[in-house]
Amino acid sequence: MSRRRTPSATLDAEVRSPGPLPYGRQSIDDDDVAAVVEALRSDWLTTGPRVGAFEAAFAAFVRARHAVALANGTAALHAAMHALDLRPGDEVVVPAITFAATANAVVFCGGTPVFADVDPATLLVDAASLEARTTSRTRAIVAVDYAGQPCDYDALRELAARRGVRLMADACHALGATYRGRPVGSLAELSTFSFHPVKPITTGEGGMVTTEDRKLAARIRRFRNHGISSDHHQRAREGSWEYDMVELGFNYRLSDLHCALGLSQLRKLDRWVERRREIAGRYDAALSGLDGVAPLVRGPHRTHAYHLYVVRLEAKLARRRREIFQALRERGVGVNVHYRPVHLHSYYRQRFGTAPGLCPEAEAAYEEILTLPLFPGISDGQVDRVVAALGTVLAEHGAGARR
Repeated sequence: MSRRRTPSATLDAEVRSPGPLPYGRQSIDDDDVAAVVEALRSDWLTTGPRVGAFEAAFAAFVRARHAVALANGTAALHAAMHALDLRPGDEVVVPAITFAATANAVVFCGGTPVFADVDPATLLVDAASLEARTTSRTRAIVAVDYAGQPCDYDALRELAARRGVRLMADACHALGATYRGRPVGSLAELSTFSFHPVKPITTGEGGMVTTEDRKLAARIRRFRNHGISSDHHQRAREGSWEYDMVELGFNYRLSDLHCALGLSQLRKLDRWVERRREIAGRYDAALSGLDGVAPLVRGPHRTHAYHLYVVRLEAKLARRRREIFQALRERGVGVNVHYRPVHLHSYYRQRFGTAPGLCPEAEAAYEEILTLPLFPGISDGQVDRVVAALGTVLAEHGAGARR
């Protein structure tokens, strides 16, 4: 009996993901599978031509001069910090609301992360807090494009120039977004990306750093390859066996298999981001009729990539967020929370002496936020189901309907 091929359309989330509708997931079709199979049948499984091809295509998409592929988004952050020559005693100011890897990468290089508070409307880094925590020891500031919305890069570039520090972007949420018409990835000295399955495109695991600086790109390329000055593909092309380790690096390479998937995914990114915006618009319209909950504010002069759709509960409902969270999951809605402020994690409290009260806006937001399901494969009907479940659960916990 012949086996039927998987349809070319994106596989339905509810069929492939039993249990609650997830907050995010990958979209994989036959083109992606064929690209990976072609790479598997090629002569190069790693350090081969697809790595350079993916880097070139990615750089062109974000209008950056250089792009360097790495094993994951954390490796991209680590490599970017390394390229800035971070030393023990150097400080890097990062927003309190981000994934822990943003701050961890500073620690990997021997530096000290300093936490800035966020704007309560957007949860992007607050420029006044950022400046107040910039000192003579600050080597860099990091902009985190939280949920897929770009920061105010004009203000951040001005601050970085005035204080003589480097500006780095953690753009892992924001591939496909723009600020004043310029793509995320071309807005800071170094920009980092993640290709985890819930991100705008996936390579399974993977990351990227983009920059205009040739020397920074070269240093990141060495760092991902043990600090060695050439890789196997380069030596094969040149007919040479010689190589030199010129600094201490890591094995942070991304394979040709991952890059083949990335190339295939990148071709679909524009329409996926447009779909994410359609879904966000549908949520915006529906939530305008619900009391006790509101989406984050969108700032001017930018387009949003909507990696996450985050809402804030009003104070009386936030006190019952755990019950609301569980009730939604019981109704098949896989809500999540992004993120616990990094300075409240045990490691940072014990190692760096951080404590509650350091970033009050971030701490207050953490108690009130929920992430609703949003990914390109979610249907309008599934979005409506999420909204209906949210409305029911909020009403059960004391919210009314807006008139």
